[in-house]
Amino acid sequence: MFKTKKEIVFVILAGIFITNAVVAELIGGKLIQIGPFVMSIGILPWPVVFLTTDLINEYFGEKGVKKLSFITACLIAYAFLILFMAIVIPAAKGISPVNDEQFQAVFGQSMWIIVGSLIAFMASQLIDVWIFWFFKRRTGEKKIWLRTTGSTVISQLFDSFIVLGIAFWLPGKIDFDTFLSSALIGYTFKLSIAILLTPLIYAGHHLIKKYLDEDSHKD
Repeated sequence: MFKTKKEIVFVILAGIFITNAVVAELIGGKLIQIGPFVMSIGILPWPVVFLTTDLINEYFGEKGVKKLSFITACLIAYAFLILFMAIVIPAAKGISPVNDEQFQAVFGQSMWIIVGSLIAFMASQLIDVWIFWFFKRRTGEKKIWLRTTGSTVISQLFDSFIVLGIAFWLPGKIDFDTFLSSALIGYTFKLSIAILLTPLIYAGHHLIKKYLDEDSHKD
């Protein structure tokens, strides 16, 4: 355990990936408005998920990302289960600084949001991995920007529409026009951030490669 630098890199990237994915799901029930557009606050941590997904893809392959995605989905479900138990157990009357109504308002996400979040997460991750390796098998080690941005462009299109469609439109919380505009603005935001993060992908790729190469030079 942790005998090689590659194992250390994987644990760090996996920790960042899981933390941001779980946080994004927990805060996703809050909608914010930017000008005339409405979108979920859960989009804030996703650029970090994009970044770590691409780096894990590069150094640990397709199976590494898929396994980590399934583990993360299970952990998200576990987090929702714990929150459900925390909601059911009553707060101490007159003692707890947060009462049941306040706790429910913040963490009491509906089953639609939970189902939508999990389906959108797994669908987007599997699509992202497939597209990433579609490009990598054709470009080799070249054109990192193409496989990282290309995979995000397609996968997040599905993610944006799936999560809002299942969590908010199907149960009637928002109308179709709001659903469409929210999904599009959320997708545009995530895509813009992904493009802006491209230099960080190259920087992360360089630093990890340099870190791992130190072991090979010692050998």
